[in-house]
Amino acid sequence: MDTDSLKAFLAVADQQSFSLAAEQLYITQPAVSKRIAALENQLNCKLFDRIGRNVHLTEAGQALLPQSRRILQDIKEAVRSIQDLRGNVSGRLSMGISHHIGLHRLPPILRQYSQQYPDVKLDIDFMDSEQAHQLILHGEMDLAVITLSPTGEQQLQSMPVWEDPLTVTVAHNHPLAQYRSVNAEMLSQHTALPPGLNTYTGQIIKDLFDQRGLSMNIGMSTNYLETIKVMVSIGLGWSILPLTLLDDSVIALEWEGQALSRTLGCVHHRNRSLSNAAEAFIELLRTASKESFG
Repeated sequence: MDTDSLKAFLAVADQQSFSLAAEQLYITQPAVSKRIAALENQLNCKLFDRIGRNVHLTEAGQALLPQSRRILQDIKEAVRSIQDLRGNVSGRLSMGISHHIGLHRLPPILRQYSQQYPDVKLDIDFMDSEQAHQLILHGEMDLAVITLSPTGEQQLQSMPVWEDPLTVTVAHNHPLAQYRSVNAEMLSQHTALPPGLNTYTGQIIKDLFDQRGLSMNIGMSTNYLETIKVMVSIGLGWSILPLTLLDDSVIALEWEGQALSRTLGCVHHRNRSLSNAAEAFIELLRTASKESFG
C-alpha cells in the first residue's frame, strides 16, 4: 500500500470527485483512477460508488478513511522527527489563522519568522476560528492562531497571546450614539448586527443577553467582522466588535458596568509532536504574549 495511492484516495474522498482530486494532486484524472484501482485491487474491495457524476465512499471506503489519514500523518511525523534531529528549523509548517488575526495581529510576527527561518515553507489557511479549531482537534494541521474557545478542549493545548478588547459599535447618526455607555435592555430595542452566533465571538455576545433573559433583534449576521463594521457605519444596526478594528466611521460605546473582551492565541493538539519549525513559531508568539499580558 503506497502513499501515492492513499493520497489519491483521500483527495477523491475529500473532493467527492476524481477530476477535482486530480487538480488538487497536480496529476491527470486517469492517473488518479489508476491509483484508486490499484488500491482497490490490493484490498480486494470497492472503495467508491460512482453514480453518474457523483462519487460516494462505500462502507469499506468509510472504514479506510480515518486509517489512511492516520498512516499519512504518521509518515509525515516520522520524516519530520528525523529532520529535527539535525536541529534545523526547516520543512513545512501548516497553520490555520483567523481572518481578523491575520490582518491585525500576525503580520509583524510572520515577517520576523520568515526572515529568521527562510528554510521553513509556511502553509497558511485563513479561515474561521471554529473551523481551524476542529482541524487541530482532528490532527490535520500543526498550529492554529485563532480566537480561543471559551470552553476549551482537554485534547488541545492553548496559549493566550493577546487580550482583545470588544466594544459596542454604532454609526454617528444612530439613536444610541448620544450615550457614553449602553446595556442589554437598551440594545435589545435596536437592530443588531452580531458576528454569527455559531462563532466564539458571537457566543460571547449572545451570553450577555441570555444572562439577562433578553433577545437580540438580529437584522443580519456574518462571520466577517470587517463587513459588519461597514454595515454598522452606514446605520444598519449596532454590533460588538474588536476595538482594533474601529476607525472614525463608527462610534465606540462602553458596556455598562463591564469590560468586554475575547482572548486570541495559539492552539495545537497535545498528542501531536511539534516540529522545530512549530516550536520556533510558538516561541515568537510567547514573546508577543509577554508583551501583551506583561
